[in-house]
Amino acid sequence: MNRFKVWWHETFHDWWFRSLIGPAQTKGAVHGADQAAREQWKRDLENRKRYTREQRERRRSPQG
Repeated sequence: MNRFKVWWHETFHDWWFRSLIGPAQTKGAVHGADQAAREQWKRDLENRKRYTREQRERRRSPQG
């Protein structure tokens, strides 16, 4: 039963959440925030992009 829960979460829960919040948008996303908040947001966005690139590279590289 635990495998089913993991599969359900990885497949549908994440898909549902992503569809709920919509696609990532950067234009005007931090309008009105102070400079420190904008810089932190930019660092966070870059970290997320880097993580995604690393995951993509891991999937492409041969295992073993």
